[in-house]
Amino acid sequence: MRRAALGLAPITLLLAACSGETGEDVYQGYVEGKYVLVAAESAGRLDARPVRRGETVETGAALFTLDTRVETAALAEAEARLAQGQAQLADLRSGKRPEEIRVLDAELAEAEASERAAGQTYRRTQALTARAVSARAELDQAQASLDAARARTAAARQNRLVATLEARPETIAAAEANVGALGAAVETARTALARRSAAAVAAGRIEETYFEPGEFVAAGQPVVSLLPKGAAIARFYVPEPVRARFAPGSRVALACDGCAAGLSATVESVATDAEYTPPVIYSEASRAKLVFRVEARLDGAAATLAPGQPVDVRPLEGSGT
Repeated sequence: MRRAALGLAPITLLLAACSGETGEDVYQGYVEGKYVLVAAESAGRLDARPVRRGETVETGAALFTLDTRVETAALAEAEARLAQGQAQLADLRSGKRPEEIRVLDAELAEAEASERAAGQTYRRTQALTARAVSARAELDQAQASLDAARARTAAARQNRLVATLEARPETIAAAEANVGALGAAVETARTALARRSAAAVAAGRIEETYFEPGEFVAAGQPVVSLLPKGAAIARFYVPEPVRARFAPGSRVALACDGCAAGLSATVESVATDAEYTPPVIYSEASRAKLVFRVEARLDGAAATLAPGQPVDVRPLEGSGT
């Protein structure tokens, strides 16, 4: 800490010279960008990177894509399984197919015809038995045949009715749960595929690219650095005696070499901890050596200043300071 304090002492002296000995309330600073580092969520080979350094992009513009062959295959498999589960559920809800129902209709018609024939035989045998032409045993046999025909007709009619019914509620509930699980698997696969590519979260400028197509990218490693529009700030340092003049919301004037006149910024934050401070108790004399970092949002035309640009900063009177 002592070596750092000694190494930065010239900067402190420079700041003091700018604001104290000259009698001008001017402080040195620079423009800094708040960059967005767009990283890969999972590891893989960089398949495409359609943006270049210095290029301006809009919100939602494609920044890069990793190899998606594994994720694409997994999504296709999940969608196929979901389609299979949905078809099975529909089959349980719809009963038998039309072709199967036509077979049952034919069986029912055959059973009804057999019942009618058995009924006619029974009635003839009954008449003959009443005239003592046929034996009682023949009537019993005709009765048995009629009962069997009626039973076959009833069974065929029930089969035809069951063919139009859904499966049991428990079976359908299990199939519905299966479809839900398969749908979730599809969403998981679709999300994994979507995470293999990245888009711009805001309009801005591509500040840096770190990988070329074909290179391997580790998970969490930035591929593109994006500077959103309006994400640059002015950072400068003020000594302790004037710190109170730079409250958040107050405005400051900016000046730089080759820049237009009338540039300004609005103070967003003032550091609570002093920098370049020796580890001593703050006496009245030592407080004059303290400097505090101030960050101000660039207003209007100042927003076009590029990061790294040195600026001179002075407070604007009547701005709430």
